[in-house]
Amino acid sequence: MPGFELFGVEERKEVNDVLETGILMRYGFDGPRKGIWKALELEEAIKKTFGCDYAQLTSSGTAALTTAMAALGIGSGDEVIMPSFTFVASFEAVLGVGAIPVLVDIDETLTLNPAAVRAAITPKTKCVMPVHMCGSMADLDALQAICKEHKLILLEDACQSIGGTYKGKALGTIGDAGTFSFDFVKMITCAEGGVVMTNNKDVYTKSDGYTDHGHDHLGVDRGADLHPFIGYNYRISELHAAVGLAQIRKLDTFLALQKKNNKALRAYLETIPEITFRVVPEGGDDSCSFLSWFLPTAELTQAVIDAMKAEGILAGNFYWYANNWHYIRKWDHLKQAITLNRISNEQEVALKALQHAEFPVSDAIMSRCVSTAISLVWTDEQIKEKGEKMVEVIRKVIG
Repeated sequence: MPGFELFGVEERKEVNDVLETGILMRYGFDGPRKGIWKALELEEAIKKTFGCDYAQLTSSGTAALTTAMAALGIGSGDEVIMPSFTFVASFEAVLGVGAIPVLVDIDETLTLNPAAVRAAITPKTKCVMPVHMCGSMADLDALQAICKEHKLILLEDACQSIGGTYKGKALGTIGDAGTFSFDFVKMITCAEGGVVMTNNKDVYTKSDGYTDHGHDHLGVDRGADLHPFIGYNYRISELHAAVGLAQIRKLDTFLALQKKNNKALRAYLETIPEITFRVVPEGGDDSCSFLSWFLPTAELTQAVIDAMKAEGILAGNFYWYANNWHYIRKWDHLKQAITLNRISNEQEVALKALQHAEFPVSDAIMSRCVSTAISLVWTDEQIKEKGEKMVEVIRKVIG
């Protein structure tokens, strides 16, 4: 992880195809583009690779989440249940459509705890949004059952789990809709980009228009398009799509390398009895972008982090509990409802209530968790060196 580590001639070739025509926009200019349609090609490749009926590219993963929510009819006053451990984009998208993020505890899958989801449901709940963090997934059978029972939407934020599967289906294709991010540090990069995936034609049609100012794309040219509803500019460019087209063709190689390197590094940590590992639900296949592991106590975990920093080997090891971007503990801007644009009173009240909310179950998990990013370009010697140094430091701390 990520795909930029193996960026090369394939990506340059696809980008040069676009540069030679000079048509950088994904829509229109049919003649001058000389048959070059990289965004359309990438959408077809996504459908084939991940097994969904429809795919709509966007300018980012955040735009994909926002688009999916709008297309699913999630809006003002609706509550969206999501995990306390995620990336800030998840709640940004919820707020962006006027909805209310309802954060709940995680379990050792590092995403939504089904019992916490069930307990958080109110008459205003519209959607359950698992965020498949660090390459692996939530207990999707349990979440699907809850959504079916309560007639709720299941929206998968699969932005960090490209290539993971659950019971033979690609993550992001199991719920009513799902999203990927193709930013610079994701498994597949477009530099910036994202996609909405769905098997629902209506959700796709709405996503298609919403990302391009409401254009219905049914006219003979852009000037002949109608606008059935208001949309926004969440388009991807042909240059970004070109990069992604080369990257998706390498996905099998990326996954194979990642799984090999993850397994090799894990073998070192498995020699320490006190270490346990994240839970992957039965039937799940982790994309292995991270190796997430737990120590017995928060105090030991902090001591290990401090020791790795002192030894110069902390790089690539993420202690999310103290991270500004990924765990609710440090999201003061969310808890204080600090925004540049006005949000609704209902949203503001809900956000400020988070100042007094406690997440003891999540704290107990995240304060003991370290996630080690897995590189695609590690050599066997580098894995050996990294593994031995990590084990040495951890053993010294544990005693």
